[in-house]
Amino acid sequence: MSDRNIPRTLQRDHISVCICTYKRPELLARALEGITTLVTENKFSFEVVVVDNDGSRSAETVVKLFQENKDLMIGYDCEPDQNISLARNRAIRNSSGNLIAFIDDDETPVKDWLYKLYNAMQEFNADGVLGPVLPFYPKGAPEWLKKANIFDRRRFRTGSRLTVRNTRTGNVLLTRAILTEGPMWFDPAFGRTGGEDVDFFRKQLGQGRVFVWCDEAVTFETISPERWRISFHLKKYFRIGTLNGERLRRSSIAGLMGLIKTIAAVPAWFIVLLLFLSFGKHLWIRPALKLAYSGSCILAYCGLSLLRYRG
Repeated sequence: MSDRNIPRTLQRDHISVCICTYKRPELLARALEGITTLVTENKFSFEVVVVDNDGSRSAETVVKLFQENKDLMIGYDCEPDQNISLARNRAIRNSSGNLIAFIDDDETPVKDWLYKLYNAMQEFNADGVLGPVLPFYPKGAPEWLKKANIFDRRRFRTGSRLTVRNTRTGNVLLTRAILTEGPMWFDPAFGRTGGEDVDFFRKQLGQGRVFVWCDEAVTFETISPERWRISFHLKKYFRIGTLNGERLRRSSIAGLMGLIKTIAAVPAWFIVLLLFLSFGKHLWIRPALKLAYSGSCILAYCGLSLLRYRG
């Protein structure tokens, strides 16, 4: 008897946990190690879908080691074109679950991560559920970085409905039913710039989809050494500002209002930067990043895009 002939109430949900990775085999191994120990309480089954966005297949050896675990299906595929949207789309095409989870290759979940996401989806009848991503600082990480709280994200009460500004594809569970338009669910135009997840959720919310928060479904993001440098964060904020400035330029009146708000914030952030300069890097880094974002946003609105692509 095929699953399609089984009443929906008697079918057990199957979740495809998708991981897109690029040249981070050590972090991927840590993520897979966490996923292989997830608890389900027999409420659902799950598989893992890994898509390697490195044409040299740097993740394949790691995945093969974990594929020896016969109790869990772990699939591997390679998307040779370096484009995160193409990698995400390939992961979805390779998945078989009626529910799809995304977790980043530098994230490690707590044991009941997927169980908590699943329960929240059922309880709140949501199209998708997102959870918190907390920073994990390896040995040697600078103290100023820990104190600056750059990697801290907003958290909400479980069940809270989310707007587009609080959505992302790291730590999320989606129902496959919302993926009605394909095979390019994530726009390849954002595949090298970033923002493909924001674009995805903006379109979904525009169609009336409901996404909620589950504060107990925690993953930990390893803050690797390349992100210990100020230059990394400045480039990130320049890039985000550029992309947002280009979006505002396309948005007529609403975009102009957004530009005015951005311009109005510049003097305040500049004053805060001057006040904090002598009190330590952990205090002045945030206003410095806000100024980098604002400046690149304004310039992009005027037609000068400083930085569009990820390094």
